[in-house]
Amino acid sequence: QYNIVPGLLGVILQMTMVMMTAMALTRETERGTMENLLAMPSSPLEIMLGKVLPYLVVGAVQVVVVLVAAKLLFGIPFVGSLTLLLSSVLVFVLSLVLLGYTISTMARSQMQAMQLTFFFFLPSLLLSGFMFPYRGMPGWAQSLGEIFPLTHFLRITRAVMLKGAELPAVATEIGWLAVFVALFAGFALVRFRR
Repeated sequence: QYNIVPGLLGVILQMTMVMMTAMALTRETERGTMENLLAMPSSPLEIMLGKVLPYLVVGAVQVVVVLVAAKLLFGIPFVGSLTLLLSSVLVFVLSLVLLGYTISTMARSQMQAMQLTFFFFLPSLLLSGFMFPYRGMPGWAQSLGEIFPLTHFLRITRAVMLKGAELPAVATEIGWLAVFVALFAGFALVRFRR
């Protein structure tokens, strides 16, 4: 349970953030309200930021609920820096929301958005080290697991919560999350401008 419960933080965030963002933005396209937004004098970047920020707040609420439940219901110790964990959560949630935004630019309907989300979610769940020990997986599966933000976030969460790791110990993983943010933001912006 010490491994699973901290991992649930990442899994819950991934499932809700990507799905909610992708579905909400696709719904706007289906209803025709996206054209109204695009007709406004705002730039695509401003519109994108306006759509992304509310989900960061939702993610913050989820984090508080999961951390409180981990402590009170499951007795999971928290020995590390809360500030470090929350900073990592912010980068992780931002990468997920931008991924959801990217998916919404590729999907033509809410159903398609949901399918694309699960296309990403299932391999991420299986290869991130949440369901199976990461070091017990074959080399090719470990290599594939590196391309998912969840893999890096699970390492951060377990290291900070259970081992009391400081920034130098998790800086590489946070760096990878920042790379995902940059990639997803760039891709979403390019797709959105089309």
